Amino acid sequence: MALELFLEGDPIADTKAPTDVPIGERWSERKFRGKLVNPANRRKMTIIVVGTGLAGGAAAATLAEAGYKVKSFWFQDSPRRAHSIAAQGGINAAKNYRNDGDSVHRLFYDTVKGGDFRSREDNVHRLAEISTQIIDQCVAQGVPFAREYGGLLDNRSFGGAQVSRTFYARGQTGQQLLIGAYQAFERQVAAGNIETHSRTEMLDLVVVDGKARGIVVRDLVTGEVTTHVADVVVLGTGGYSNVYYLSTNAKGSNTTAIWRAHKRGAYFANPCYTQIHPTCIPVSGDYQSKLTLMSESLRNDGRVWVPKERGDSRPPQDIPEDERDYYLERKYPAFGNLVPRDIASRQAKNVCDEGRGVGPGGLGVYLDFAEAIERLGRKAVEAKYGNLFDMYARITGEDPYSAPMRIYPAVHYTMGGLWVDYDLQSTIPGLFVIGEANFSDHGANRLGASALMQGLSDGYFVLPNTITDYLSAGPFEKVPADHPAIVEAEEGVKAQVEKFLSINGTRTVASFHRELGRLVWDYCGMERTAEGLRKALDRIPEIRKEFWTNVKVAGDAHTFNQNLEHAARVADFIELAELMCIDALHREESCGGHFRAESQTPEGEALRNDEEFAYVAAWGWTPEGEPPVLHREALEYEYVHLAQRSYK
Repeated sequence: MALELFLEGDPIADTKAPTDVPIGERWSERKFRGKLVNPANRRKMTIIVVGTGLAGGAAAATLAEAGYKVKSFWFQDSPRRAHSIAAQGGINAAKNYRNDGDSVHRLFYDTVKGGDFRSREDNVHRLAEISTQIIDQCVAQGVPFAREYGGLLDNRSFGGAQVSRTFYARGQTGQQLLIGAYQAFERQVAAGNIETHSRTEMLDLVVVDGKARGIVVRDLVTGEVTTHVADVVVLGTGGYSNVYYLSTNAKGSNTTAIWRAHKRGAYFANPCYTQIHPTCIPVSGDYQSKLTLMSESLRNDGRVWVPKERGDSRPPQDIPEDERDYYLERKYPAFGNLVPRDIASRQAKNVCDEGRGVGPGGLGVYLDFAEAIERLGRKAVEAKYGNLFDMYARITGEDPYSAPMRIYPAVHYTMGGLWVDYDLQSTIPGLFVIGEANFSDHGANRLGASALMQGLSDGYFVLPNTITDYLSAGPFEKVPADHPAIVEAEEGVKAQVEKFLSINGTRTVASFHRELGRLVWDYCGMERTAEGLRKALDRIPEIRKEFWTNVKVAGDAHTFNQNLEHAARVADFIELAELMCIDALHREESCGGHFRAESQTPEGEALRNDEEFAYVAAWGWTPEGEPPVLHREALEYEYVHLAQRSYK
C-alpha cells in the first residue's frame, strides 16, 4: 500500500512481561518483581477512575479497599447504568466443572486462536489464569450464577470452544456481575474512600511533565467545566462501536475519553478490529437508533438455517426439513452453530447476499428452537432463556416458542483501543487503561463471554497489582490550579463548547452521525475492500468539514443539553472513523473481524498474511491534515503455533 495515508514510526514493544520465565510463571513473577506501596503512603495518593462498568467499578472498589483515595467519574445518573449491565450470556472461566477437558492452557489456546493469532500470548495467558479467581470472587459477593440440580455452578458453551466453560445467570449475567461490583463500590463510598462524580463527562486529559495527572470534565447538568488532579488516571470507559451509529451498545456509549487521551499522546491500537455479533434482531426501519443483542448463548440450543432456494418466502413452519439449509452445521461440523462470531456473522451475510435471507429485505436468518423444545421440553428452555425470549417477543411481536427467531449480524464490540503494556499502562506514563477501552486481550476477534472476564480481571486482579509499580515513585508533586497544562486543557474544552454553539448550521448532530455510521458500516463493516475504504477516506474529510461549518446545536452550555453532548462525541467519532479506515486499508490481509475481500481462501475463509502483518498497529496522533504515525509491535508466538484457523 502507498504510504501517503500514514507515516512509519519507531517500533514499539511491551517490556513489562518477564519473558525470561515460562509463560505460566510470568504473572506471578511480574507481581513479585513489581514495587509496592506501603499502607501509610497509599493514604496520601489519589487515583482517578473514569467509568463504572465492570472494569472501572471493580478497579475503583479494589483500589479504595487497598487504601488509596479514589475519585470516580461517570456520565450516567447511577454507576449501575454502565453498559456492562447489558451483557447477557455469560463469563468464561477455566474451572473445568464439567470435566470435559478444559484447562487454563485450553482457554489460553482457544482465545489466541479465536482472535486469529493477533493477540499477545502473555496477556491472554494471564487472563486465562485469573479467570478461575473471578468466579470465586463473584460467588463470594453473592452473584446468583445458575446451578445444576446438585447445587454446583452450571456451565454452558459459547462460540469458539468445544468445552462448557461459560458461567451464567440466565440472560442477565452482566447485570448480576455489575451489581456485585456496585456493592463493593458503594461499600467504599460509604467508608469515605471513594469520591463520586455522577453526570460528569471527561473531555480532556491533563498531562504534566509527560505524566497523566488529571482530567478536565464537564458537569452534564450545570455545564460547569472543572479540572481534577491525581497521582494517576485510570480509564475504564468501554469501546467505540457507536461510531457505526447502529450498534448493540447503549446510545450514550462513546469514544471521547480514550480519543481525547489519544490526542494527548496515547497510542491507539488496532482501531479497525471491530466485532460483528451474529445474533441480533434485524434492522426494522431507516430511522432506528439502536440494535438489540440476542445472547450468543441461544446458539447452544437454537439451530441457524435459511431456505435452500432463493426467494422462498413461505412461513418457516411450512418449509420441510429437506428444504432447509442448516449452513453452519453443514460447513463446520466440528463446531456447528458454535463457531466464533466473526465466522457466523460472515456466513449469515453470505447466505443473505445469495438471496436466501428471510424477513423484510431478506436481511435475516432463522434461529430455531423447535428441536430443543421437543427434546428438552418448553419449561427447560424457559428456565435457560426465558427472559431473552420475552425480550424478543416484546420487540418483534413474534412468539419465539412457536416460530423461529429472525436474527442478523450487528456491530457489537471493539477489540481495538488504547495501546497498553503488560501492566495496562498506556504510552503516557501514569495513564492506565482497562477493559474494552484497551486493546490487549482479544486480537482480531473476541470470543463470546470473554468481555466480562477481561473487565473483571483487569479491575479486580491485574490493575491493583501493577499500578503499584508506578505509584511506588509517588506521591508526586502537587499540580496547582493555575498550572499551564490545566489552563490550556480547560480553555480548549470551553472553546470547543463555544464553537459548537456558535456554528448554528442547518443539519442536526444525529444526521451527521447517521451518515457517518452508514458510511463506515458499508465500507469498514463485515467486509472491506481497498476500493471501498478509499471511498470512505475520500468522504470522511468532507463530512468533517461540513460538520464543523453546518451543524446545528440547540440550547446553551449551562443547562442539561444532550444535543451538545452528542456533538462532542460525534466530532470524535468522525476523527476515529478516519483512523479505522486507514488501519483497515493498510492491513492487506483478513484476520478475525477484519475481512478484506481481496484476502480469502478458496472456501471464502479469512486469509492471514503472517509474514507481513503479525503485529499490533499502534497509531500516534498528528494534527489534522497530517498523516498518523504507525508504530508496529511485533507479535511472537512461543506457545501457540501460528496456523490457519479451522473450525471444521
